[in-house]
Amino acid sequence: MQFRLTFILLTVTAMVLTIGCGNQGRMADQAATKVASVLDDSKYVADIATFLQIGENYPAGLSLDGSAVFFQSDMSGVDQVYRITDEGWPYQLTTFESGIDFFYLSHNAQMAVVGASEGGSEQSQLYLMDTRTGRLAQLTNYEDTKFGYVYWAPDDKKIFYYSNEENRRDMFIYEMDIATGESRKIFGDTATVRGWNSIQDVSEDGNFLIIYHGVSNVTNDLYLLDRATGQYQKLNEDGGNFEYFSATLMPDNQTIWLRSNGNDDGILRLARMTVGSTELEFIEDGWLDPRWELKVMKISPDFRMMAAITNEDGYQRIKLRELDSKKDLPVPPLDGIIDDIYMDYNGNVLFSFESPTRAPDVWLWNPNSEELKQLTFALYAGIDRTTFSEPELIHYESYDGLEIPAFLYLPPDYKEGEQIPFVVYAHGGPESQFRPTFTRTFLYLPLNGYGILAPNPRGSSGYGREYRDLDNYKNRHKSLKDYKAGVDWLLENGYTRKGMLGIRGGSYGGFVVLGMITEYPDLFDAAIDMVGIANFRTFLENTKPYRRKYRETEYGPLTDPEFLESVSPLNKAHLIETPLLVIHGENDPRVPVSEARQIIQAINDRGGDVDSLIFPDEGHGVGKLVNVIATYRKQAEFLDRHLKVIDTGVETD
Repeated sequence: MQFRLTFILLTVTAMVLTIGCGNQGRMADQAATKVASVLDDSKYVADIATFLQIGENYPAGLSLDGSAVFFQSDMSGVDQVYRITDEGWPYQLTTFESGIDFFYLSHNAQMAVVGASEGGSEQSQLYLMDTRTGRLAQLTNYEDTKFGYVYWAPDDKKIFYYSNEENRRDMFIYEMDIATGESRKIFGDTATVRGWNSIQDVSEDGNFLIIYHGVSNVTNDLYLLDRATGQYQKLNEDGGNFEYFSATLMPDNQTIWLRSNGNDDGILRLARMTVGSTELEFIEDGWLDPRWELKVMKISPDFRMMAAITNEDGYQRIKLRELDSKKDLPVPPLDGIIDDIYMDYNGNVLFSFESPTRAPDVWLWNPNSEELKQLTFALYAGIDRTTFSEPELIHYESYDGLEIPAFLYLPPDYKEGEQIPFVVYAHGGPESQFRPTFTRTFLYLPLNGYGILAPNPRGSSGYGREYRDLDNYKNRHKSLKDYKAGVDWLLENGYTRKGMLGIRGGSYGGFVVLGMITEYPDLFDAAIDMVGIANFRTFLENTKPYRRKYRETEYGPLTDPEFLESVSPLNKAHLIETPLLVIHGENDPRVPVSEARQIIQAINDRGGDVDSLIFPDEGHGVGKLVNVIATYRKQAEFLDRHLKVIDTGVETD
């Protein structure tokens, strides 16, 4: 008996030891696999949340003597303003819970006006800031009111800005004495100039303001306001229906430099005009390539240098010249997207630079010494940016032969002929443009086996007035056909196949998503609508009053409800077969959250496949880091679930 008991104990012990050794062996193998996957760059891809924590930095202001540099960054989780210190470490100036909307530096750089709103509402209030300490004093506190486009008087004693405080609809121009806080309306009272007004420039002596008056979403007039008399005169010709941007009044108070598309080809170009004459003189001296639109034009505060940024098929490149001599000046040796220019009295040019594989940062260039300095360094959250890949600019024909430009993103290890899951991206606007900026999700998806096609269909800006207007009003669905042609191009060229196609877009791009899955119900296998329009009639009825007129000129007027209903995806929701994810913010002033709720309800009523994320503390998009992570993690999971097909060799979770 004792022998049998001893034998059993020995057997059990041996089994335990054997099992233990086996478990230890397997655990060791698993650990080795994990170590190998972490150390092997070709196998390791960080979680989407890590990608979303890559930082972005943009210029916010430059003192006239170049001694103080301010920048805007999302390093805290929302956009705040920082000052670059002598020690090289940034000093945080703002701590608003929802971040800031804008920052305008005084001429002496001792003060700034900051705009901030709550929860994505965009109803920005004004705050006066001490730029040394960050101390704030609130200048405005009006419920459901929007303030913006602040300019400082030359003596820094007054500010000029727009506000719809009077009727929540019209943007009037005000001036405020910052010492007393007293303000008065100075422009916008007559019927001729009621509507959307903002400031483009204040004269060097402070006596005149150039006012932008919106006529439609893509056309405007310019007015010159005499502050002493309150009288104003229209600067451009009547009925031209053109755009006039970046208007800068020279010290003679007569010469105005600007960008305009009031020419034969409708492309935004450099122009000059004289007060009292509506004639535009377009500068065609070979300095700027006539193929490209002029995206940015800035004149230095001493009026000696001009900076011009051209939009070259979505990329942005800078040119510099002396104004009087017309001498070309050296430009920074950077190729990608340059933007957000500030200049000082010393010839320094502060700007942002980014590319598809480089996060935005703040740079300083002096064309005289040709010295280039990178002033901020974005945090890449431990991700090796050498794993990122550049997109390819392609062109394809639409249904009517129109050539559509698009950016094609492929995985870095993509093999020719390989069929992979693809996401079509629809930009907003619609009179906007997809540009190859640094976009975190456009880096994450290719590293996870996805391709992306980002078209600029008819209606996009950057390609001239005619191209931009091809989708207006009754032509609404023509741009949808451009997206369909892009999908056909992908299929015909073997990049993907049916069963592996998704579409994603925000704002007007959200309408495109809903429009595509109702007009082409069997085309896509996953769709993501972010803050999109479901019904054009209810959208126009419920958008903020100050926006309504300018959106009607694009989409069609409320006086034509039959047309608006005819192009609204909500009325074809019964055709939707594609799984849909809807994302929206409760405080959206542009596309009200009721648009999301309508499409969700319509699909739920018929038992369709719809999921949603509605954020109570967000507006037209998602801004807070915790919400950004939540929404994009859900998007990644949604796409993986519906587009990653096992027999392609890409495993599902």
